[in-house]
Amino acid sequence: MYFNILTPNSTPIFRYIVWILGKIMEGIFIVLDKLGIPNIGLSIILFTIFVNVAMIPLTYKQQKFSKLSMKMNPEIKAIQKKYEGKRDQESMMKMNAETQAVYAKYGVSQTGSCVYLLIQMPILFALYRVIYQIPAYVTQIGDTFRVLADKIVATDNGSFITDNPEALASVASAVNMYKKNLAADGNLTNGIIDVLNRVSSADMTVIAKQYGLSDLSYNGSRILSTLDGSGNIIDKGLIDIYNNFLGLNIRNTPWYIMKESFASHAFLIMIAAILIPLISGFTQWLSVKLAPNQTQPTGDNSQADSVAQSMKTMNVMMPLMSIWFCFTLPAGMGIYWIANAVVRITLQIFMNKKIDKIDFDELVKKNAGKSQKKLEKMQAQQAQMQNYAALNTRSIKNKASYVNTDATSDDSGSSSAPANYAPGSMAAKANMVTEFNKRNSK
Repeated sequence: MYFNILTPNSTPIFRYIVWILGKIMEGIFIVLDKLGIPNIGLSIILFTIFVNVAMIPLTYKQQKFSKLSMKMNPEIKAIQKKYEGKRDQESMMKMNAETQAVYAKYGVSQTGSCVYLLIQMPILFALYRVIYQIPAYVTQIGDTFRVLADKIVATDNGSFITDNPEALASVASAVNMYKKNLAADGNLTNGIIDVLNRVSSADMTVIAKQYGLSDLSYNGSRILSTLDGSGNIIDKGLIDIYNNFLGLNIRNTPWYIMKESFASHAFLIMIAAILIPLISGFTQWLSVKLAPNQTQPTGDNSQADSVAQSMKTMNVMMPLMSIWFCFTLPAGMGIYWIANAVVRITLQIFMNKKIDKIDFDELVKKNAGKSQKKLEKMQAQQAQMQNYAALNTRSIKNKASYVNTDATSDDSGSSSAPANYAPGSMAAKANMVTEFNKRNSK
């Protein structure tokens, strides 16, 4: 593993997930390279499909839970309405028992959805990390950039890049992002590689001229593309070959591609750059629409209505935000979002068809035995808790009775000596109250 910036502040579990996904991504790229198509865009699509298919069991359980929640919600709301306004311990325990009985009847857990999400979220974050930092996980791509970085470090330790980021439009944010590695005590070469992976084609040309990188090669192939006097590509280098997808350089942002293609009158490329964010937003919206909605409005201005309205707003805002981010991030991220949404939509269609065929009455009958056992177990636990509470109450009453008896006997003998109570104990406090009352009654 070449890059210590992969997950410097992450938990060990997250680091291992990223490492495993990185190995999968590298394996896919190696296979494509053997087939003569070493393409990052195609690797991202295949990688996304593989991970989503591997997560089908978790995704299916989450979708099933959402559908069952829609079925259970009326029963749960009826229970909540039944105990509305009752805050005594007995009522709260009964409401909890009846609610758990509903979940048991349908064979799900109250925390089921959260558990599935907690398992999936680290995988999804790790997936994003691998795609955003491909040179860190695909050795061949990382080594290609390393040849350039070694030349830059040997020339001036990258001072042209780190000291003048404002002169290069796409470098400033990259330098700020990887400043830890670019610092004196960091891994400078790795930091330079990360910056090079984020710069635009125009800024890469400037850097190449500054450091004389144009003639460098990796495994006998030129790394950077050969350009004519107008800046047009004559012969593609390895980096452009890796990042070329349907005529787009996916290292660049769609916004940058639009401006460059408009200036060069490459209108088909410009349209393709515009379509990536738009398709990403549309597929995100469609994926949300197909997903089961657990929060249904009830029309009674309840908290559920507020949650349903918030979810509705978020379901509109998230696709819009996706469009904006796609314009400002490398086009490769847009391809990932599109591929991920398309795969999820496909899976949701098949899962929804399967879940819609579930006979809920048959499901309830199937879970009847398990539900009864769970209910009996919960009732036994509640009875045990009530007995324990009753024992504690009797113990407190006995202590109070003992204190009152001592206070009475002390009052009958005016010259009796004070008892030796433990400081701060209940008996000591009761004795203080008794003495106070005796003095005030004289």
